[in-house]
Parts: sequence; C-alpha cells; structure tokens
Amino acid sequence: MNPTTAHPYDALTPDVVLDALASVGLLCDGRLMALSSYENRVYQLWLEDEFEGHRAVVAKFYRPGRWSRAQILEEHAFAAELVAGEVPAVAPLRLEGGTLNEFGGFAFSVSPRRGGRAPELEDGEVLEWIGRFLARIHLVGARRDFDTRPRLDMRSFGLESRDWLLEHHLIPLDVQSAWQVRCDEALAMIADTALGEGGAGGIRMLRAHGDCHPGNILWTPDEGPHFVDLDDARLAPAVQDLWMLLAGERGQRQKQLGALVDGYEQLREFDRAELALIEPLRTLRLIQYSAWLARRWKDPIFPINFPFFGSSDYWQGQVRMLEEQIEAMAERPLLV
Repeated sequence: MNPTTAHPYDALTPDVVLDALASVGLLCDGRLMALSSYENRVYQLWLEDEFEGHRAVVAKFYRPGRWSRAQILEEHAFAAELVAGEVPAVAPLRLEGGTLNEFGGFAFSVSPRRGGRAPELEDGEVLEWIGRFLARIHLVGARRDFDTRPRLDMRSFGLESRDWLLEHHLIPLDVQSAWQVRCDEALAMIADTALGEGGAGGIRMLRAHGDCHPGNILWTPDEGPHFVDLDDARLAPAVQDLWMLLAGERGQRQKQLGALVDGYEQLREFDRAELALIEPLRTLRLIQYSAWLARRWKDPIFPINFPFFGSSDYWQGQVRMLEEQIEAMAERPLLV
C-alpha cells in the first residue's frame, strides 16, 4: 500500500494550532504537546493566563469528513449531559458562544486537561468503581436516543467493512480467499444475534461511550475514573462499554466482568442477555479495525505507526484471529 503525501492534516502546523486557540480568546505561552491520537489530532497547550481555573487545555482538531457538524455537536451535548449528571466525563468548553469552532479549514474543540493513568484492571475494587460510573453514563444515555450519530450493528461494523476491503482489493491474493471465508463464517454467526440484520432482538440500545478501552479512562486514586474521548459515541448495547475492559484467560475475564457488573448493578440493572454479545462485538471490532486502517492509510501517521499493515503476514494473522473468534462465539458466554 502506497500512501500519498498530501493530506488535510499536513496544513495543521503548530502555528495554525496556536492561532486557532487565539481565535477563540485563548492565548497560549507557546508550549504545545501532541497527544496520542490517530483518528483526530489532539494537543495539550499551556495558557498565558488561567481560564476558568485551567492553566492547560486540550484541543481536538476533528478529522475532516468523518463526522458532520450536527454529529459532533450531538457528542458535545451528550458530554454536557454527563457532566450535569455528575458523571466524571470531560466535556468541551464553551468558547465564543459554542463548543465547536472552526479555523483554517478545521473544526476543533477545547477541553479542560485532566491528569491520570490507565486503571489497574486486575484490582476488583477499581473495576467495581468503574462499573458504578459506567452505570451512571448509561442512566443518562438511556434518557433519549441520538438523532444523527450511528448505531453499532453488524452492517455498519461488519458487512460494510468487509465489502469495502474486498472492493478496493486491499487483501493480498494469497490470503484473500481464506480471509473472506472466515469473515463470512463469523458474520453468519453474528447475524443470528441481536446485532444482526434482524434488529435489536429485545436488547436495549442506548447512547454509549462506544470506545471504552483502558486508554480512554484516566484514573486517579482519590477521584477514581475520568472518561475521555466520546468521539465514537453511538447507540449500542450497554455491554459495549464493558467488554473492552476484559482481558486475559476466560477465568480472568470472568472475574473482571463480575467486579464490573457488581459495581454497575449498584445503580442500574444489567441485562444478562447482553453477555452473549461480548464475542460478537469483539469480532466486529476486529473486522472494522482492518477497514479503519485501510481507510486512513493516506494519513502519514498511519504508515509510520502501523508499518506491518497490508502485508500477507498481517492478513494471515487476521485469519487466525477470526478462527479464534469463531471458536469463542461458539462457546457459552461468560456468566455473572
């Protein structure tokens, strides 16, 4: 795969970032640090003067063409709802009358800086604490649906990703047939779940964080978790915000899930029927991840950080992981 050199983010120089913040009344002292983010460009900046109690802020420059203005504003409104509901989420600041501003052809938002580290997922008390706050997110998320943001289902994550990869001939011919066979087999299994073409099948879809992996939870011993980066917020089953916090062998995952649900059910009932969706959701993310990498390949940051992508070895690895997921989906779900 040969990326082209021209990309919209090439124009996002440090001067443009500083000028963007100045355009909404935030004068920076010149210090700027790029934060880990592939989908968007995110920077921590230090201010000349304190703003609403903050000496440093985080600016997010949204990937052009990914979300509509209405979809981004809906994400911001959800974050504001969470904060109003005393959920420790990070919501964009209102600047120049709004949370979404534009400069130099980029839509951007500015949020308070929050410190913290990744949570210790082997600690049952930490998981229980996270579970309580996930329940609080979902209590807010269940109040109404998104109007413009998408839902997580087999079509959007699975079928469309598979078809796009095949139509653009991005899988080496020596692996393509094996990958397609395993992908189709996995999707056929998912079609029989609540994520399939038949609809929700009794599973409640709600406004969820959508990408609640450990990197999007900032943990401090005194305050507990802060949830960041609602960029992937969408309608999804509640278990979507739990399963990415499970890791290790089945026994470890069982224990972790138990602690999460123990905390969760202190505030909100958890539907046990959603446990059958954990491995289908993991499988859909596996398929969607490859399509995401391929769709972003013209962005120079992707070839730098994912040099292995696109090779026969990469796709053979995907075949093996699909085989493992097919076996996992055939097993009985985790229980709590």
